[in-house]
Formats: sequence, C-alpha cells, structure tokens
Amino acid sequence: MKRHQNTPDAGAPVATEDQGAGPDAHANPVEVGGAADDIAAQLIKVEAEAAELKDAFLRAKAETDNVRKQAEASVAKAHKYAVERFAEDLLPVKDALEQTLAGADVSLEALRSGAALTLKALQASFDRAQVIEINPVGEKYDPHRHQAMQMVESEQPPNTVVDVFQKGYLINDRVLRPALVTVARSKDESA
Repeated sequence: MKRHQNTPDAGAPVATEDQGAGPDAHANPVEVGGAADDIAAQLIKVEAEAAELKDAFLRAKAETDNVRKQAEASVAKAHKYAVERFAEDLLPVKDALEQTLAGADVSLEALRSGAALTLKALQASFDRAQVIEINPVGEKYDPHRHQAMQMVESEQPPNTVVDVFQKGYLINDRVLRPALVTVARSKDESA
C-alpha cells in the first residue's frame, strides 16, 4: 500500500495553526497571572470609585431633601404668619377706636378729630403693607380694576369713570377689591 504524501503518518505530529504561530503564541503562566493581578487591582479600584460615587450621590440626595424640607417649612411659616406685621400695624387703629367709644361725654368735634387721626393711622398701615387705593374718577374704565355698576349719559368721553360708589384697593399691583363705578356712555347710545 502506498501512502500519499499529503496525509500524515499515524505517529507523526500533526501541524496545527498554533504551531505556526511561534514561541510567543502562548503567554507564559507567570505573565497570565500578572495580567489577572492587574485586572483584579483595576476591579478593586473601580469598585472603590463606584462606592465613593454612590456615597457622594446619597449625600447630595440627602442634602437636597433637607433643603426641600426647609423650604417647605419656610413657605408654611410665611403663609401662617404673613399678616402678622399688618395685624401689628392695625392694633393702634383698634385701640384708638376703642378709646373714642369708651368716652362718655365726647363732643362731636372730638369724635371728628379722633376719627381723622384713626383714619390717618389706618392709611399709614396701608402704606406700609403696600395697599393702594383705587379712586378712578375721570380715568378710563379698566375692567381689570373697576366693576361697572351702571352706565350714564355724560359730557365726559365714553368709557370714562364718572362716579365711584366704593373705592377699590390694590396690594402689590394685584386687585384686592375692584372699585365700584359709574361709567360714561355717549349721548347717542341707547340704554
């Protein structure tokens, strides 16, 4: 029986892809161990960094929660005591009214004088609280600040406030109470 030259002998070593790669094809076991140590060291380093970042995140979250809770408490306190300063300003007004009514023999002139002083104290309280009076006689009608009660024929231009039944008030440019007004209409308009 003749053998083909291409087939290897049963006892001969068979060439594989690794044999042609040369002596550096497999790493030395010492080098593999060194790479494993490097990877383990990197893993420990990354785990420590992750733990630090998690701790920083938890601290930041706790700080944010504390700030939010403090802000909520401040807002609640502001709502609860918002009128405290205004109420303190009104106490002298109440005292003046009580003193006026407590007098047995009070003349009409004394009542007028006391009422004028009381009104002055009240106006000072309004000024400190930025409560501004709306008395729009002669001004153009503004539906955001005025409430028209009636329209009347007038010599004034149409949509002008002719009369004020009740003054309105603003607080920090917000309508607290609209002014109740009479508005002019032109003479040729029908009712």
